[in-house]
Amino acid sequence: MVGPAEDDGAALNPRGAGMVATSAYADFLRDQLAPLGHIAIRRMFGKSGVFCDGVMLGMVSDNTLYFRVDDLNRDAFAEAAAEPPLNYAKQGRSIDLAFWRAPDRLFDAPDDLLAWARLALAAARRVAAGRPSRAIRNRRV
Repeated sequence: MVGPAEDDGAALNPRGAGMVATSAYADFLRDQLAPLGHIAIRRMFGKSGVFCDGVMLGMVSDNTLYFRVDDLNRDAFAEAAAEPPLNYAKQGRSIDLAFWRAPDRLFDAPDDLLAWARLALAAARRVAAGRPSRAIRNRRV
């Protein structure tokens, strides 16, 4: 685990340790990432999404933080490439997601953690800017 000691996982993970962030880990991330903006942790797809001002900059699986990666921040995140990206199984195959594990050292260096989070947030904003708005997606043709 990366970050604070596990708790009983109430709220985000009522069954205890598992794929989603425990309450203590979610609180830790909210505190550490607060300088970026409003941080929300939401359960999704059996994991937890880490959002800043409504944009998903990371995900948590088993109390491990993964940051959003794209072509523009990939070189800055080269250190994280040593670990497998966040993935999921589909039809017997492993599908890699554009989220790379935050190196453990970042949790002992809050300024570095924020620097990585800013890069991930910039990537998340680029992804969000490339998607049609909800109004357009929900409009029937």
